[in-house]
Amino acid sequence: MLLPSEIEAKSLIPAIRSILARKLIKDYSLKEEVVAKVLGVTQAAVSNYIRGTRGDTQLVLKLESVQEVMRKIEEIAQDLATDKAYTPSTMAKFVQLCNYMRYTFIICDVHHNMESNIDEKVCEECEIILKGSRI
Repeated sequence: MLLPSEIEAKSLIPAIRSILARKLIKDYSLKEEVVAKVLGVTQAAVSNYIRGTRGDTQLVLKLESVQEVMRKIEEIAQDLATDKAYTPSTMAKFVQLCNYMRYTFIICDVHHNMESNIDEKVCEECEIILKGSRI
């Protein structure tokens, strides 16, 4: 059974990085090397994000269809394009994005795609925790 943090690390964060990499290159005309440095990954990883061979392409499409997710990603992209690094404000926006995906249960859909045999009682308990931890 995967923990929410594992789902973020294995699936959500790579999908967000894929969207950010493409956006920073296309919309902000940054070079792959700069994007790699900004995102804290290798240039090869950025190249793979651009080609769609890294980061779950189905999840990327799903995230791109959620207006609020894309609004938050655009804010992060603007910050990264301007500062060429994660600032405390940008990091906070990234954490808020991950929290949004938890609280709106996007993370649950991802989890069910990764593990099809999840006990529904576990889902119910997790939902209670997620609803109770909103601030």
